[in-house]
Amino acid sequence: MTLSVCLIVKDEQDVIARCLNCAVKFADEIVVVDTGSVDNTVAEAKKFTDKVYFFKWCDDFSAARNYAFEKAESELLMWLDADDVITEENCLKIADIKQNFKNYDMAVLPYAAAFDGETPTFVYNRERIFRRSMNFRFTGAVHEAVVPRGRIMYSDAVVYHKKVKENEPMRNLRILQKLIASGVKLDGRQKFYYGRELLFNGMYREAAAVLEDFLEGDGWAVNKSEACYNLWQAYNALGQESKATGALLKAFTVSLPDSRLCCVLGESFLAKNDLRAAEFWYKTALEHPDEILSGGFVNRDYCGFIPYMQLCVIYDRLGDRQKSFEYNCLAGRIKPDNKNYLSNIEYFEKLGIRGKIDD
Repeated sequence: MTLSVCLIVKDEQDVIARCLNCAVKFADEIVVVDTGSVDNTVAEAKKFTDKVYFFKWCDDFSAARNYAFEKAESELLMWLDADDVITEENCLKIADIKQNFKNYDMAVLPYAAAFDGETPTFVYNRERIFRRSMNFRFTGAVHEAVVPRGRIMYSDAVVYHKKVKENEPMRNLRILQKLIASGVKLDGRQKFYYGRELLFNGMYREAAAVLEDFLEGDGWAVNKSEACYNLWQAYNALGQESKATGALLKAFTVSLPDSRLCCVLGESFLAKNDLRAAEFWYKTALEHPDEILSGGFVNRDYCGFIPYMQLCVIYDRLGDRQKSFEYNCLAGRIKPDNKNYLSNIEYFEKLGIRGKIDD
């Protein structure tokens, strides 16, 4: 099958070649839609494709992405951002997806958005490749997405989101507030992201109100779980500890246990020196590792490294130095160069505890 890679871009001269050098390894066609660049983005794009189009920006990311899809002619459509990078291994996996797509309508791929060195630490699934004849379309002015339907392939071909510049401050919040002012009623997903944008811009009371409202309505379970975490952040910033704890606990009524939420609860008990309660929640976090297939955001540090390190602290305080040492070793297997892990090694050596633990 043939595949078109589609991008919407603006002022991405520093990264677009990096992205397109990856795309050419598996794309039969590259479509670039420029939304108003004033740098050399267009010239850089034309080094890779003659299918460069212009779209008048209208504060609607979905409209721009759908326009790019309309310009594509291949059997399969794939979207990328200009600051995305795909390793050689993952390029080969995408090429394989293209060749084995006959029985599917959509492919969902992991999206890595934060890193410890080159190791992804924040990963979530995104709908990425689509059968053109199914007429998939993005929805949402910001945080645009395609609603999953049809026969879905889940792949482990990771796309790395390697940002080199920050987005325009308050851009997404401004777009959403413009929609609201025009009389548009936000659906559940957009309401969720509106609450998050308010939170990220320090408008904690407004964020709490919007997120509480979202939690009372319809929405994906993974978004509701994330909203509970964001609500915890908002109430913490407002100094409302009881409401913050309530927000965390509410997460367990809307979705499966989440390793990050378990770690946050563990931290709250550790701060109170309630070591057994903290131990329980960090161990619970380890029982619910990387759940990327749920569709939610996954910070892999909460699935292993953080609970291991915190359990090291807890058992040291409980006086069980051997068990403390063992958890530090488990953390070191994940991040052998971490300064806290290495500092703990020195601490244990002074206590006469050294060596390795069995797998």
